[in-house]
Formats: sequence, structure tokens, C-alpha cells
Amino acid sequence: MTALRTFDVACTLGLETVLEDELKALGAGNLRPRRGGVVCEGDLALGYRACLWLRSAVRVLERLAVFDVDVEQDLYDRVAAMEWEALLGPDDTLAVEATVRGSVHASPQFAALRVKDAICDRFRERTGRRPSVDREAPLLPLHLRLVKGRATLGRDLAGESLHRRGYRPIQVKSPLNEATAAGILLLGGYDGTGFMLDPMCGSATLLIEAAWIATDRAPGLDRRFAFTAWPDFDEPAWREIVGEALERLRPTTEARFVGVDIHGGALTIANKSIEAAGVDHLLEVGRGDIDTWRPDAPPDWLFTNPPWGERLTGDVERSWGALAELLRECPGVRAHVLSGSPELSGRLRLKADRRWPVRSGQIDSRLLRYLIHERDEQGAVSR
Repeated sequence: MTALRTFDVACTLGLETVLEDELKALGAGNLRPRRGGVVCEGDLALGYRACLWLRSAVRVLERLAVFDVDVEQDLYDRVAAMEWEALLGPDDTLAVEATVRGSVHASPQFAALRVKDAICDRFRERTGRRPSVDREAPLLPLHLRLVKGRATLGRDLAGESLHRRGYRPIQVKSPLNEATAAGILLLGGYDGTGFMLDPMCGSATLLIEAAWIATDRAPGLDRRFAFTAWPDFDEPAWREIVGEALERLRPTTEARFVGVDIHGGALTIANKSIEAAGVDHLLEVGRGDIDTWRPDAPPDWLFTNPPWGERLTGDVERSWGALAELLRECPGVRAHVLSGSPELSGRLRLKADRRWPVRSGQIDSRLLRYLIHERDEQGAVSR
């Protein structure tokens, strides 16, 4: 476990600084932020902790090789020369995903096929048998990144995107997945204290992630990771890491979480997710129209993802106008609004104190922070 390894950790665009802070807290060394992620070093236990604890990450890859690809054959030859026998056997399964940009290989699919062929051919030559492909649950999930003739090949410790915490009954259409929601909370400085409100909570992802932060719950506690089936899996070390996480978990918190939404279908999903996440005793979620609903006390925090972009349904402009009125009636709140439409956010008629670019799904959006002060003769003032 003590040998240093290089990990390539991916996140939503715009959350790189949040991810870097999370990795520092886990003890990662030699951190090097890149677009959409952070490269770092540590032992295999760091990889285990990263899968268990990282809130903003979507993948943790352990780098297996980095090499140049000048002609198509280079990729096959370099992969075939690697000692795959230490990572899987001829009766095991694998899958390869690839990202290709500016390469001699025409497509990601072709590059992934060449990697798979190189591994399988090596086994066939040495054993007469070869691993098979399993795209759903492979023993060894591999990722190739081939950019301008530089190849980086790694194994995915989780096997499935880390945003899949396990509490959503279905994957809803909203582009705000669990990891992006948690990253937005951390980007906005949420510290797990006080009264948090989401007045258009949808499936309650922001509220659930906030409750997990407040109770110091590791987001990966209830899911399976690919590394637990690998030949070099250190089960005692993993048991110790999970045990530490269970000891840190707090069953309750003084923080308060309230969410409302006008759509009954969204609330049905929200309630199922809240129960599955084990925070039904912490969250208050109900039906309410932002035009008329008001909290019983001014919240300390407000995080919300109002309808915009692909989510445009009904009178969206009216909803944004109603949100502005609600904000003006919440003095002292640190309000954070995710917006993919400058036109709609302009309807708030408030000046954002901070703007963070964040990719939400395929949309370039902004997380806007508004600090609401006491009303004066001119109404609420935001800076």
C-alpha cells in the first residue's frame, strides 16, 4: 500500500478547485489541476479513500501507462507490451472507454477497440484463452485518453461514475447530478450549519447532499466499487477505511433543511430519494408555490436550481420573478442560484456578489451568489 501511484480524478467543469481541496484533505500529494479534474499522487489507500469520500468527483483513475502515439500501430504495440497478467486473468472481463482528440486514431470507438484487442491478443498468445468484454460490470474497467498523440491509460477504481450514490430511484432528466450538486454546495462555501432552503427543490438532490455534508457521511458508503474484486485488493485496509467513515458518521445534526416544489411528481421522487439516502428524519420537503410560499424563518443558506435550458416548462419567467421576491424577504441569507440563462437570471434584478462558471449537463452555466441585506427605503439590497 505504500508505493506511490498516480491518480487522475475527474469532475464537472468548474469544480476543479473544490476537487483539489477535497483531495488535499484526504492527504493527496503533488496535486496538478487540469481542465475537468486533478492529477495527484498517493498510495492505493488514497484511491480507496477518494472513491469513498470525494463528493465532487465522478471518476478516480489509477494511471497504468503514459506514452506517445505517433502512428496507429503504436497504441496496439504499447498496450500489448504491458504486463496485464497482474491485473486480470484470461477468464475475467474487461471494458475500455476512450476519449480521443487530435489523434491519428479516427474515433474513440476505434481506439478503445485497439486497446481491447492488444490485451486479448496477449492473453491468447500466452494462454490460448482471452478475457471477454462486459460493458455493464467488467472486472477491469479501463479508460484511455488520447490527446494530440499522448496516450494515458488508467483503470477505473469505482467502475461506475461516482455521482451514482445509490439513493435515486431513477435517473431524472435534470442535468444536476449528485456530484455536481455536492460540488456546487462546496463551491458556495456551505459548511453544514444553519438553516438551508431550496424553494424549487425538484428531486431534492441539493438538500440530500447538504444533509450528508452536515452529518459527515461519506457519499460512497452504500455502493460497490470495482477495486474490491481486483487481484491486488487490500481488504484489511479497505475495512479500516470504511470503519473510520462509519465512526465519523453523525446520526443527526442541528442544521435544518427545507425544500418545496410545485410539481407533485418531482416530490414523489424526492421523498423516495430522501428515504433511500437515510435523511428522512432531517429534511422537511413539501408542496408549495414559490409565488406564495414563505419559510417560517429567514434561512442562512439558499441553494436552488430553477428551471432553465432543457428544463423550460410552464411560466419559467414568472418563477424567476417570484424567486426574486422570495430572496428580498430573506434578509441575511447567502443565496446561490444555478443559471444557464443570463436572460432569466437578469429577472432577479439583483447584483451577484460572485459568479462561478459550472458545466451542468451539456450547458455552460453560472453559480450566482447573492448576499441579501436588511430592507431599506429602496427595498432589499444585494451585493
